[in-house]
Amino acid sequence: MFGLFFFILLTPGVSEFVCTSSDLEMSYTFCDSTAHVFMFNITPCSTVKKSVWKAALTWIPRCDIHFLKIVFNVWYDGAKALLWKELLCSGADDEYSICRTLKGETLVSTFDIKGSRIEFPKGNYSVVVQGFSDDSENNMLICLNFTMIVKQDAF
Repeated sequence: MFGLFFFILLTPGVSEFVCTSSDLEMSYTFCDSTAHVFMFNITPCSTVKKSVWKAALTWIPRCDIHFLKIVFNVWYDGAKALLWKELLCSGADDEYSICRTLKGETLVSTFDIKGSRIEFPKGNYSVVVQGFSDDSENNMLICLNFTMIVKQDAF
C-alpha cells in the first residue's frame, strides 16, 4: 500500500485557507519572509459552542525543537483582546509530540483546540501566533498571522 504525502511549500505573504463555512472563515499568512513547509487545518469549520475543533498540523521545522514557547496575540475588531503565553517544550519531561523534533524532520500531529467552546461574537479576529526557541523571545522559529471572520453571532 502506498501512502500519499502532501506537503505545501508556502510562500510568504500568500494567504492559505484553514476552513470556510456559513458561520466561519479562517486563513493564515506567515509573518516572516522565509518560505515554510507547513500545513494546518481544523474541523469542523464552525463556531458552534458545542463543537470540538480537531486540528491537524504538518510542519518541517528549520531548527531542532528542544525549547518551544508559544505566544498568542489576539485582536477583535481592531482592539487587543488577549495575550497568552504557553511553554510547550522545556527540554525535560515534555509531554507534547512536537518536542524533540529535529531540523528537517516531518512533524505530523493532531490535537484538540479547547477554545472552540467559547462563544465568539460576530466580527473580525486577528491572531498572531509566534513560536520561540528561547524564553527571552528573541529567537523566533515560526510566526503565523491568522485571520478569523465570525459571520454570525452564536444562538
